[in-house]
Amino acid sequence: MRMNGTLENYLKEVNQEATEMLESLVRQYANAEGVTESLKRTDQLGWVQRMDDIRNRAEEIVLNEIIYR
Repeated sequence: MRMNGTLENYLKEVNQEATEMLESLVRQYANAEGVTESLKRTDQLGWVQRMDDIRNRAEEIVLNEIIYR
């Protein structure tokens, strides 16, 4: 891919796919687990902890499904 000049486009596509999947998963998990803006206002530390947990899980899925495939 590097020799024929397609590596950069391939990497851009993979990055875009991974970013979209990550954002989608985070949004879905947050909705499913009730992590809302009202929780953010009432319990900021709890909201941050839950969002970190959700992001970590979503990143693991993206890494396994897209990056390491």
